Amino acid sequence: MKQIEQVYTINAPINKVWQAFVDPEIIDQWGAGSAEMDATEGGKFSLWDGEISGVNTKIVPSKLLEEDWYGHDHPERCYKVKFVFESVGDSTTVKLSHADVPDDEAQDFEDGWRDYYFNPIKELLE
Repeated sequence: MKQIEQVYTINAPINKVWQAFVDPEIIDQWGAGSAEMDATEGGKFSLWDGEISGVNTKIVPSKLLEEDWYGHDHPERCYKVKFVFESVGDSTTVKLSHADVPDDEAQDFEDGWRDYYFNPIKELLE
């Protein structure tokens, strides 16, 4: 198993970046819809029409979002995902940690985070 670590700088205020991760209407705008999100600890979420679903395990607004992710292809697998948000002037840094990734899926996940998650968020907000 591998752990993916990535860092992204998004040229937008932290409150807007945070909303892009927890507001289903904004999530739909950057392409992970139709989205459902109960942005509370223990709240459930669903992205990409149910292709990804999970539970928010820890939330500190505009600072930390920890989630358990379950994929449609392997609903028995639990991926531990953590986003740490930091305001840097007018920009926001988001640190991603994705644990428990099978070795043979690591490259696909690394590319997927960039291509289907962070780049679309950056395009929407910048």
